[in-house]
Amino acid sequence: MDRKRKRITMAGLLITIGIVYGDIGTSPLYVMKSILEGNGGLATASRELIIGSISLILWTVTLLTTVKYVMIALNATNHGEGGIFALYALVRKRAKWLVIPALVGGAALLADGTLTPAVTVTTSIEGLKKMKFGANIPVPNQSVVIAITIVILLLLFSIQRMGTSIIGKAFGPIMFVWFTFLGLTGIANMSHDWSILEALNPVWAIRILFSPANKVGIFILGSIFLATTGAEALYSDVGHVGKGNIRGSWPYVFICLALNYLGQGVWILQNTNYKGSGAEINPFFTSMPANLRMFAVILATVAAIIASQALITGSFTLVSEASGLKFLPRMNINYPTTEQGQIYIPSVNKMLCVATIAIVFFFQTSEHMEAAYGLSITVTMLMTTLLLFEYLGKKKRPFIL
Repeated sequence: MDRKRKRITMAGLLITIGIVYGDIGTSPLYVMKSILEGNGGLATASRELIIGSISLILWTVTLLTTVKYVMIALNATNHGEGGIFALYALVRKRAKWLVIPALVGGAALLADGTLTPAVTVTTSIEGLKKMKFGANIPVPNQSVVIAITIVILLLLFSIQRMGTSIIGKAFGPIMFVWFTFLGLTGIANMSHDWSILEALNPVWAIRILFSPANKVGIFILGSIFLATTGAEALYSDVGHVGKGNIRGSWPYVFICLALNYLGQGVWILQNTNYKGSGAEINPFFTSMPANLRMFAVILATVAAIIASQALITGSFTLVSEASGLKFLPRMNINYPTTEQGQIYIPSVNKMLCVATIAIVFFFQTSEHMEAAYGLSITVTMLMTTLLLFEYLGKKKRPFIL
């Protein structure tokens, strides 16, 4: 069974794209929006800010997601399972204090499991707000956005009992279309100004941290970190799809994401005098041609649902591992399919559902959720880094490396 999971197949790559990359795949919906909001909005966006920010995004994703997770962390599996508790199980004999980063990281990842569905689905539906269909505006205000979001979230949590294999097979082709759409719309926007490719130079990334063009200074990293959401889920889901399929599919995903960020950058620089709905401008949706915008909102909403799926799946694995390590009492765990690593925990599903809907009611807008979202991601990644450092030490890797 283990060998079968490790084999790279086209079906395996497609299922991986469906299960693993939903979270990181929806980051273009809110990252550039968050950067603009922190720096005074679209009207004040300078070339230095936009190129520097995109450079920071691309190099942060390269170092954190590609190097730390795809290249290093995927090797640290416990009987084929990944995630922070699997990593803790590999290093716990090295020091007793390692239980602290494991528990803190696990709690932050569960928080991420509730924040991801709330942020991504809300952001997608906000793309419909005030959009005209003939003489009608079906989503006139934020109250309607919240109502639609909650209906979608209730449906999402109700289908969990079907298992990730069935969901992955349905979601895989949709996410492939989503990433291709991200890449193609990115290229279409980039074609207006190829000089945006300067962002590939890491010097821009370092310079923007200390530049007066960046009004929030080092705190811009809070928005930049949103681009790496899903890296932890990627590691947690290795038991479901195998590391070979993750490594085989990641380059395509990363290229499509990079193209979209570059394309959004070109649109922002060419539309600083854009007269939209003020602070509610989201470069992801407004950079689309008007005739594609409705399709973009629908596809983004479906991708947001899939993004939520990746974190919910990861939360089931996390709780199962916590039970195995005696951190939590034993729970009723269902195995919806015959495939290894596929689990469903009814009590955890209910808890996540209630918490996610409560977050939507409490924060009201995606903008208000972003800070909490960024914090949960940062805490989880820091805890994984501590445990990964101990794992590499156990494997006698050079200290400097």
